[in-house]
Amino acid sequence: MIEELLPPSVVAVEAYGDEGAEDAEGGLYPQEAALVARAVAKRRREFAVVRSCARRAMEKLGVPQQPVLPGERGAPRWPDGLVGSMTHCDGYGAATLARATDLASLGIDAEPHQALPEGVLAAVSLPTEAERLGRLSADRPEIHWDRLLFSAKEAVYKAWFPLTGLWLEFTEAELDFRAEPVDRLRGTFRARLLVPGPVVDGHRLDHFEGRWTVQRGLMATAVAVPPARR
Repeated sequence: MIEELLPPSVVAVEAYGDEGAEDAEGGLYPQEAALVARAVAKRRREFAVVRSCARRAMEKLGVPQQPVLPGERGAPRWPDGLVGSMTHCDGYGAATLARATDLASLGIDAEPHQALPEGVLAAVSLPTEAERLGRLSADRPEIHWDRLLFSAKEAVYKAWFPLTGLWLEFTEAELDFRAEPVDRLRGTFRARLLVPGPVVDGHRLDHFEGRWTVQRGLMATAVAVPPARR
């Protein structure tokens, strides 16, 4: 699901349900296991599964497997020369990796295909976004656009943070979605940055481009930032 949203240079590994959860927990490095030793079972499983996905992605890239530990603000610390992102929700986990020569940054997010809890949309959206979502919902009511907006902003933040080391509020990026004319369950989005963007290879970015899909009761979003303006 995630792989189809990203360029060929990205390696993606996914797990559905409890696939490999027991083996994943047993395969944690001691430093990783210590981080979730007091966590509830669900949290330990999710933590272990996405790290198992990350290590399989490292293997696909020919990089020695190693722990994935949280850095500043909890963002994963990747091996030198790699960029990546992880996500998990009920019934799904994924990790994506690419070489830093191929991408400047990477952000993915997955969510259950359900409406957001009451009151959350107002906290994460701009008035212009809420207006657009209303039109999209009228045209394509089969998609929970409010949750898709939340997911896409999460993916934007995950791509933003490694480039800036700064927090990005939900209201500091304005998103506009497009759906494919034939396949109504996938499309693209553009995130216009409302604060000064990161500088990549001497160019200041003012927006990110992303893609989205809805399938198997889930929705996924992804942002891949090229290493230089093309």
